[in-house]
Amino acid sequence: MLTGGTGSGAAFGGAPFAARPDDEAPVTIPRGPAREAAEDELSRPMYHENDPSLMRRLLDWVWEKVGDILDAASGATPGGWVGLTAVAVLAVLLLIALRLRMGALRRSPGTDDRGELFGDRPRSAAEHRAAAEQYAAGNRWSEALQERMRAIVRSLEERALLDPRPGRTADEAAREAARVLPRHTAALRAAAVAFDEVTYAGRPADQAAYLRVRDLDDAVVRSKPRLDGERLSTAAQGGGAP
Repeated sequence: MLTGGTGSGAAFGGAPFAARPDDEAPVTIPRGPAREAAEDELSRPMYHENDPSLMRRLLDWVWEKVGDILDAASGATPGGWVGLTAVAVLAVLLLIALRLRMGALRRSPGTDDRGELFGDRPRSAAEHRAAAEQYAAGNRWSEALQERMRAIVRSLEERALLDPRPGRTADEAAREAARVLPRHTAALRAAAVAFDEVTYAGRPADQAAYLRVRDLDDAVVRSKPRLDGERLSTAAQGGGAP
């Protein structure tokens, strides 16, 4: 049984509802404007406060693609993920075996990143000469030339004609040696240039280049240096000359 007045609405099953006057037409909005209104409403910042950042979305996309690639690889590999893991482990073991087989990586002849004439371990001039002859016996002229140039400079340090100085370059050694061995200035300069070309420019030396540096080493050993005292004495003796 229905009860209640028409002005205040009726109750059905205990839920009240409001009646609309008969003279009021239903509100209808076309589909296009309704969609635009909904989009305008949803574009308000309050609906996007908790959205992930652009970087987060980019990372998610990248990881999704990486996952797709790995899934495809595991599907193509016998045994799925277990087979893919076994292949990766095998590849690592092959790289380790290859590394052990080849040994330590060696720098090409004449490469020195520090630009210094000598290495970390100091050696005597005789040791440098012996190393040079050993390289020369194997036709390794670049290394032989380097060792002969080092022998020249070390012998001058051992004779106290040059002060031992870490980090000295071949050019610096040639200029300093020319002050006490002026007769060999040109040869010292040429030896330094040859050392630099081998060491830094990667230009291989030949037998003739090595023999020139070896002959310079022998000449420097036999040469009498010109000391500061001798220059002063010579200047004093010739002071009255025109």
